[in-house]
Amino acid sequence: MKVVPLRLQPGKDLRQALDAWMGEQAAQAGCVITAVGSLSVARVRFAGAAEPTVIRGDLEILSLSGTLSADGAHLHIAVADSEGAVIGGHLCAGSLVRTTAELVIGLLPEWLFSRELDPATGYAELAIKDRPER
Repeated sequence: MKVVPLRLQPGKDLRQALDAWMGEQAAQAGCVITAVGSLSVARVRFAGAAEPTVIRGDLEILSLSGTLSADGAHLHIAVADSEGAVIGGHLCAGSLVRTTAELVIGLLPEWLFSRELDPATGYAELAIKDRPER
């Protein structure tokens, strides 16, 4: 595993920045090891919901986890508002960094992650393959 630190500036879209960054990497598989920071807007899709919920305010990132591939990420986030109430779910595009987002990403060069439609779930789910030797 190759470990890479990232810092996102205020105003960056957390989800889109991770997708774009992963698309620039030679590795085709990755994961979020840790993340801290803050958001001014969080777009979070709750379990079973068709559309994301928009949360605005001073939000602290408590947790961010998931898998990264060149054709998409699957990320879950937990944030706390200014009163300490915690909410979490599937991270969607439109979640904007407030002051910073400090991330540590693990790149997995020996693996190939992709998203493939799973007829059982109806979603593009993680497909895992060994990456051929170069």
